Amino acid sequence: MKLLNPIIFLIVLSCLILSCNENKTLQSNKETTKWYKGNLHTHTYWSDGDEFPEVVLNWYKSNNYQFIALSDHNTIAEEEKWIRISDDSIYQNAFKNYLEKYGKDWVTYKIDSGKTSVKLKTYNEYKSLTEEKGKFLVIHSEEITDIYNKHFVHMNATNIQKKIDPQGGNSTLEVIQNNLDAILQQRKETGIPIMPHLNHPNFYYSVTLEDMIALKGERFFEIYNGHPLVHNMGDSTHLATEEMWDLINIAYIKNKKPIIYGTATDDAHHYHIKGKKWSNAGRGWVMVKSDTLSANALIHAMESGDFYATTGVTLKTLQLKDKELTIEIAEEPTINYNISFIGCKKGETETKELLKINGIKANYKITDDILFVRCKISSTKLQDNPIENILYETAWTQPIVN
Repeated sequence: MKLLNPIIFLIVLSCLILSCNENKTLQSNKETTKWYKGNLHTHTYWSDGDEFPEVVLNWYKSNNYQFIALSDHNTIAEEEKWIRISDDSIYQNAFKNYLEKYGKDWVTYKIDSGKTSVKLKTYNEYKSLTEEKGKFLVIHSEEITDIYNKHFVHMNATNIQKKIDPQGGNSTLEVIQNNLDAILQQRKETGIPIMPHLNHPNFYYSVTLEDMIALKGERFFEIYNGHPLVHNMGDSTHLATEEMWDLINIAYIKNKKPIIYGTATDDAHHYHIKGKKWSNAGRGWVMVKSDTLSANALIHAMESGDFYATTGVTLKTLQLKDKELTIEIAEEPTINYNISFIGCKKGETETKELLKINGIKANYKITDDILFVRCKISSTKLQDNPIENILYETAWTQPIVN
């Protein structure tokens, strides 16, 4: 038997060792991937919210969120801003609590003619106070807020690096596209993943299905928003956002465009009065599967569809393997669940329920005649603080294109 030249043998051995190490690294990354809970749309005193950013962040942190994007209207919280505390006892007491919790060394305020004004902390200040590496992430964000002929266009830029002013336009579609293009241009110029997503299309029924279909470069929009004025369910003459979602994707696939993913957010503004008339925290969020709690990793995961939207249902397993989609729910006692696989068959123009399972686990084999499929999980658990007629906790997985 002819032996290998010692030098060649060492080279081959080194390659094998490197290959083994690479496989271990990939496996390690896979094993350390976990689900992170986050909200991409919420407000503070920096725009039309009614609480200080530190207090808002502390609420989410205390309620087991791992990442938050404070997305105030047309600002990224870098300039100097003072707000006057309302005379209402609710807000006077909230300020006293704020001052007591954070102290005079942190809180900058002044009293003039009996009126209290407070200097807001900037993004860098509230981020450094509340963020914890590997545990809680604060992502820079802006809700670019624009309008055309009483049609409201609100678009979030998550992981924004520089403030973007509303771009305007000569139609609702043009306004959306111009703002979307501005976000994508900043992403191109900086080389940093900045994620645009269109907010609440049914807010005053401002954004139509036709607008959404005509867009170029949009990958995300809100299928659930917790603000009481956004009409997630539509009405007799307007589509629900979930129906809109499916029709957009049928058109996108036909036109060879990347599919659009659905997010859930709470769009919180009100932190002191709770109820269906108020825009409260905790109504909707996303669960993102990532190996790192960082803005870059989370955005890349979402762009790959590795997340689901929810108003309370938590998934134990969400897996696609050999064209089989597996869903398992993190069950709560006494709660019943329905798992619906919703999809569109090739050659058809609308979606339908392909399979429905009552239980906590279901599998769906994606056959060659399926254009795309997604999953909706509904429960018998009432939401703690619902809006519209959306009473029960629900989750939505992202569409899978065959």
